[in-house]
Amino acid sequence: MQLPVYFISDIHLMLKNTEYEKEKIKRLSSFFRLVQKTGGTLFIVGDLFDFYFEYRHVIPKVYFTFYSEVYNLKQKGIEIHYILGNHDYWVLDFIKNTITNKTYFDDVQIELEGKKFYITHGDGLLSRDKGYRIVRKILRNRFFIWCFRWLHPTLGYRFGNWVSSRSRHYEHSKEYNQQVLTELSQIAENKLNSNIDYFLCGHYHQAVEKNLSNGKLVVLGDWIRFNSYGFFDGESFTLKYWESNSIPA
Repeated sequence: MQLPVYFISDIHLMLKNTEYEKEKIKRLSSFFRLVQKTGGTLFIVGDLFDFYFEYRHVIPKVYFTFYSEVYNLKQKGIEIHYILGNHDYWVLDFIKNTITNKTYFDDVQIELEGKKFYITHGDGLLSRDKGYRIVRKILRNRFFIWCFRWLHPTLGYRFGNWVSSRSRHYEHSKEYNQQVLTELSQIAENKLNSNIDYFLCGHYHQAVEKNLSNGKLVVLGDWIRFNSYGFFDGESFTLKYWESNSIPA
């Protein structure tokens, strides 16, 4: 795996091509220019799309610009790794073979320059997620996915738009965020005690870099409010924030 390594999560590209979505793609495109300039590896840590379902011969065309940008990175020698999230789990060969170098259906452990990373999208980790973990098993069941693919794509993507409109609750109170961070810290500590140096996750729409007793917890934020990304240069890990005036020449 080539250095440096960039980590982004929770972009939540929408099925509607609004002005806001065009601006989001513009920000991402400028960030991708940095990745192309430095070379290295890009990890997408889940919820790249707000809804994604890939049929055998049909993909959502609204994401064309993003497909092109990431495919161009891959063609330029950037390794693209994609950990699937709770909004974009249902991929097939187009994502796995054309767009990415490797797609992961579960959490990942990697070692870079002697540092060990545990990388997860993060959904289903908390004690309050018991009900969600049951629903997730159903939604990721092969029979459920097979049945959904019999639904006409127009109806399938209309359903996806409906789901998206009901699930965009990314801002929470300080008390809620602190409760989440406290429990995530406990979960991460357990992993860090197993010779892991960095515990990385997305999902919670917080941008947090927290030193723990045996390593570091990083919640990667999102590209809705923070425009945040993780950066590992082979020696240290930093959580950074992309600004429009950071566009490289």
